[in-house]
Amino acid sequence: MASFTNLKNGHVVCVPYPAQGHISPMLKLAKLVHHNGFYITFVNTEFNHKRLLRSNGPHSLDGLPDFRFETIPDGLPSTNHDVDATQHIPSLCASTSKNCLVPFRNLINKINADGNGVAPPVTCIVSDVVMSFTLDAAEELGIPAVLFWTASACGYVCYLHYHHLVQRGYTPLKDENDITNGYLEKTIDWVPGILKNMRLRDFPSFIRTTDPNDIMLNFFINETERISKASAIILNTFDAFEKNALNALFTIHPHIYTIGPLQLMLNNTIDENLKSIGSNLWKEDLSCIEWLDTKEPNSVVYVNFGSITVMNFDQFIEMAWGLANAKKQFLWIIRPDLITGDSVKLPEDFLSEIKDRGMIANWCPQEKVLKHDAIGGFLTHSGWNSTLDSVCAGVPVLCWPFFAEQQTNCRYSCVEWEMGMEIDNLKRNEVEILVRELMDGEKGKKMKLKAMNWKVEAEKAASPGGSSCINLNNVLSEVLLAPNSEVTNERI
Repeated sequence: MASFTNLKNGHVVCVPYPAQGHISPMLKLAKLVHHNGFYITFVNTEFNHKRLLRSNGPHSLDGLPDFRFETIPDGLPSTNHDVDATQHIPSLCASTSKNCLVPFRNLINKINADGNGVAPPVTCIVSDVVMSFTLDAAEELGIPAVLFWTASACGYVCYLHYHHLVQRGYTPLKDENDITNGYLEKTIDWVPGILKNMRLRDFPSFIRTTDPNDIMLNFFINETERISKASAIILNTFDAFEKNALNALFTIHPHIYTIGPLQLMLNNTIDENLKSIGSNLWKEDLSCIEWLDTKEPNSVVYVNFGSITVMNFDQFIEMAWGLANAKKQFLWIIRPDLITGDSVKLPEDFLSEIKDRGMIANWCPQEKVLKHDAIGGFLTHSGWNSTLDSVCAGVPVLCWPFFAEQQTNCRYSCVEWEMGMEIDNLKRNEVEILVRELMDGEKGKKMKLKAMNWKVEAEKAASPGGSSCINLNNVLSEVLLAPNSEVTNERI
């Protein structure tokens, strides 16, 4: 039986929040840690484990001898476990926080009890910030617990001040009309580290409730209050991109490590044996790459609203005709569950209009698509993975944020990073005008230059000697390799 005594530096258990936008960056982080000499156990929920097998193949999660996959239940009813759609987020948040600690503790105990050459003992837990039940398990074991924030630093700062917004009476809202009557335009200029011209509507969307017992509002207040128990916090960003927000976070928790963009970090170090391990919950349509190969440079608008965003049919039609009327070539990723309560059925006249210049796909390899020479702009929901993907590719963005910290990322893309514009009113005329500006206008050209500048900065951070490489080495040596030593990380 194999011995792991000298094979690995330690055994890290990685636990993502069970949604596509969290699983993907956690898997990248796990691969980076594995590359640096650690045994990895990656823990998905049973629901998502089945989805990954359906989308990537029945043996796609067989793993390697030292990179294994395990599962825990999410605590939700087992109905509809064969549906390829993201679960109801509030229900999922409520369930994971209440029901996952016991099965996770049992899994860790099983791993440790099964030793004898099967796997080394668990030496550290790295989990999503919003899976903080793992902190309790780590405390019981006496091992480090690292929290991984998969979204933006500016979004994190906003969440950390949710309780201040409650204390100051900004939320819960007094009336549902406050969402549309201008109340959300109030300027919030007292939160350290974020833009001084931030409006209440630019904060993560869960403040938009009239219910003081709202699941998501209270979930984020409770989860972010627990960060002091973590040995360290890892963020998928880079110092030059979010300097002010990171400095604010550093005053709240001194052991902050920025090691992004993870896709660039991974490209510099990827183990060939790990390339085949994917994280997409939907099957990728690779024909879109072949379609892009036939197009001129910077001629195609890429449209993708991520893994969770949904729209009603009227919004869908306005978006569709805005794209069609702009007369630009486009690649639109339309998930089967994109329209609320209905299947996606594109009108025949729309399909006829776009037949020579539009392609529709269910899912795609987004990083590869954005780096394709044919892509000139990205119509996005402003999720953090998509924002970083656009930065890494040097592609400007047209933002239609849906929920969570997408509003925050959108504001930063448009104001701080100057690489984006926002769709304020989802009407076909505005979509048409903004798509044309994105692709051909003077502002679009300026945004492209900014996006390319940020691409250079991201590459510097992820290069040997760059801030993210230094921070990765620091978190490995100061936390993962030295669980009993004093953490001394300082901002670069």
